[in-house]
Amino acid sequence: MSFSRSRMPLLIMSTLLAASACHGSAGLPPSASQADDASAALRTSSALEPADTTSILKKLTKDVVIGSTVDSGNGDKGPRAISIVPYANGVVKKGQLLVCNFEDKTGGVGNGTTLELLDAKAGSKASRFYQSSELEGCDGDAISPGDAVFAAGLMSHKVVELAVPYSSTKYKLIKKYGSPIESPLNDSIELAAHQYAADYVFVGDSKTGSLDIFSANDYGHPLLQGVTGFAVNTKAPGHRLGPSGLQYVAKGDTVYIVDGVTNTIVAVTSVGKLLLKDEIVVKSGGKTFECEHKADTCAHLVLAGKPLDGPLASALLPNGNLIVANTEGTANMLVELTPAGKVLDTKVVDKSTAQGVYGLAAGGTNDSNTVLFYTDMNDNSVHELEP
Repeated sequence: MSFSRSRMPLLIMSTLLAASACHGSAGLPPSASQADDASAALRTSSALEPADTTSILKKLTKDVVIGSTVDSGNGDKGPRAISIVPYANGVVKKGQLLVCNFEDKTGGVGNGTTLELLDAKAGSKASRFYQSSELEGCDGDAISPGDAVFAAGLMSHKVVELAVPYSSTKYKLIKKYGSPIESPLNDSIELAAHQYAADYVFVGDSKTGSLDIFSANDYGHPLLQGVTGFAVNTKAPGHRLGPSGLQYVAKGDTVYIVDGVTNTIVAVTSVGKLLLKDEIVVKSGGKTFECEHKADTCAHLVLAGKPLDGPLASALLPNGNLIVANTEGTANMLVELTPAGKVLDTKVVDKSTAQGVYGLAAGGTNDSNTVLFYTDMNDNSVHELEP
């Protein structure tokens, strides 16, 4: 079966690491209305260009605890991936935070099965968004501008699609996506919308070392491993590394991918033209690539080596720069860089020697009001860094 390469550019719609908040005052986090405004503004091409060399991490001096993610029903905890609701969808509100719990109440790593919803303000109380064994090892989530939520389970080996209800809290399971998806990794789901077509979904897989691509309900794009060859490890679930931290940018139709095994960040351009299995192959070491149709779509290295040390999660800032979270070496260190790979700053956000930061989400409209949410498994909470 042949595919046309004349597709329209993908338009960004949502992400595992999205946006929502604005500048706080008097020691308080941004208001709900400010968070709503910022959420709407982040995922636009105009907000992403051009990237600049202003360090946002240096500006973020205040750490506010948003709230605990411990599930009130079964006690699941251990927050990992976090995303920000980009638009009002039924019973969920624009600017709210959607968080995966990776552990059960006993601390069993990879046994968490719940998605939690929190308001983006200090003292927020988590409410259960969804619970299912299909989400075992919940470590990825994203919500579309329509009425769909995608979530991943590392140990269930699936990505599930949920319909957001409009008049109740009963979420309908639309579809489960399995093989060739094997072990979707932390912050491994990224969404983009193709105009007048289905939602496009990108998934990083820590077992196969691939970037899997499909369109919702298989409309327009079958599930396939478009990019393969990323390095993976075989460590326990809590220490799994591989292609993760996905971020989509409409300009250049680009997906950024983090690999904590090779300590690299890679950009795949014109990803909407990626239509064949193994069309791009990452070579050993993670720094070079074989591209079957280089004139259409290819990959390039953004950054390799220090200060990257087991990076796993990432956030896309309003100015187009990236922040990634290391999971090895100095615990809980963030690294800020430009799309060209220039490192702007590093910051340790949790002084504990135990690694706790596994999820990031950025919000704001400019360098003055950018904020950063992060999940911390050390206190089972969501935090916000703000100016």
